[in-house]
Amino acid sequence: MSVDRTNITLPKRPDTAASATKEKSEQPAEEAFVPLSADEAREWRAKHPQGSLWRVWLMQVLAGVLAAAGVWLYTGRVPAAWSTAYGALAVVLPAALFLRRTVGRPAPNSGAALFNLFLWELVKIAMTIGLLIAAPRLVAQLSWPAMLVGLVVAIQVYWVALMRMSLRSTLAGSTASRAQPARGATDK
Repeated sequence: MSVDRTNITLPKRPDTAASATKEKSEQPAEEAFVPLSADEAREWRAKHPQGSLWRVWLMQVLAGVLAAAGVWLYTGRVPAAWSTAYGALAVVLPAALFLRRTVGRPAPNSGAALFNLFLWELVKIAMTIGLLIAAPRLVAQLSWPAMLVGLVVAIQVYWVALMRMSLRSTLAGSTASRAQPARGATDK
């Protein structure tokens, strides 16, 4: 069997130097990037604090407790409530370990930080799967639907809490930018 080799010609790239100067000339002078000074950066951080991931975790715990109470009130069965609580625990317990091992620990470089993140995410997933597999042995009269309700509620609260934190910081940033004129606008 013979293979014919063909030459493939790729289209030429546009001249990046020419396009970069063209883009720079099209930008208005007032939109030029001006870095913040150390004091300005400190002030910005004070006005825009980072949300705590532990607060998100607490919201997951609270949602799991509320879901278990809701299932108990709806069904009147205590084993269903324990199943719901165990489903939430299968999310919350691995998340606590993940946060404990990743949040607030400086890494020597970005590669080590990324490796640490992926490693503990893998541990979190494995632990969740292990807890779900062990559920029939650990929870008397396990109700799989109720356990899945607790699991889904705890997972979804995570995303809702993160979106809420993001929205809150966005709104805080937009009101702060309306209150102060843009940097450089008053320097003229």
